[in-house]
Amino acid sequence: MHQRITLSDIADQAGVSTATVSRVLNGKSVVAEVTRRQVLVALDLLGYERPETLRQVSKGLVGLVIPELSNPIFPMFAQEIEQLLASSGHTPLLCTQTPGGTSEDEYIEMLIERGVAGIIFVSGRHADTSGDVTRYQRLRERGVPLVTINGNAPTIRAAAFATDDRAAARIAVEHLISLGHRRIGLAIGPMRMVPAQRKRSGYEEAMRSGLPDEPLRVVETLYTYEGGANAAQLLLPQGCTGIVCGSDIMALGVIQGVRSGGLRVPEDVSVIGYDDSPLIPMTDPPLTTVRQPVTAIARAAVTTLLAGIAGSQTPDTEMLFAPDLIVRGSTAPAPDLQRCA
Repeated sequence: MHQRITLSDIADQAGVSTATVSRVLNGKSVVAEVTRRQVLVALDLLGYERPETLRQVSKGLVGLVIPELSNPIFPMFAQEIEQLLASSGHTPLLCTQTPGGTSEDEYIEMLIERGVAGIIFVSGRHADTSGDVTRYQRLRERGVPLVTINGNAPTIRAAAFATDDRAAARIAVEHLISLGHRRIGLAIGPMRMVPAQRKRSGYEEAMRSGLPDEPLRVVETLYTYEGGANAAQLLLPQGCTGIVCGSDIMALGVIQGVRSGGLRVPEDVSVIGYDDSPLIPMTDPPLTTVRQPVTAIARAAVTTLLAGIAGSQTPDTEMLFAPDLIVRGSTAPAPDLQRCA
């Protein structure tokens, strides 16, 4: 038998009074929007079906085109963006790209057929410097507002929002140098992509500045667990005691590759990831990583898109957001220093 959910249950979950819950459920307009959202979230978390009176009429459909969902950073972006769109009264349409599945161009046509008010692209073809970017110009010519997240190719004219990938790689390398590491490698994704180019640039800047006599050790692979494991097999024979990775998933693969080689993290090799997705603190060891400010990026992208939908002129510029280094257990002083301690 299912337990009946009471007003008190909803009030406790939302952190409001039962009277407030009652006013929200009865559609009273005297409740502040932020409070109303708290009650709606509580209803959803408790599995309570919203009354018909609470179902908003959508102000318009907004397309959200993202890559595969196996990398946790993309569901993070999707969840933040969908919540922001829903709170503004818009209905998000999630379009997930998978190898061999529906292409970005096919999704664009489907979204236009559905009459979307605008489109948000996350880590799509817009970041590919070797790709055809005319699809985005055609959208603009059709009057469809769009914004992109995670790096634009130089020829694209659109409002863009991204973490400062150059700074991210730089602070990761500087952290390893501060721990006494000299042979530092970079495991990165395909170099045709803007984020990979920027991360490599930041890595090279930090190495030239802090370790000018050390050679650069870079492996270009895939942003996958297997890609990270392969990168470890190529970087470890070069004597690397520190490895900076282009994603957290890749970093987990590097850790496995280090262990497969009979070495330990962080005693023999320090590893740094990138993204800081929710489960990363629970890895063994907890992963030192560079955190993307997902909430801030999502908020700026949605705010700009909604302004474009409302008819405002939006700038064709890129806004970069500062990353944060989150130090955990996968980095330690270089092995030589540990032996001297």
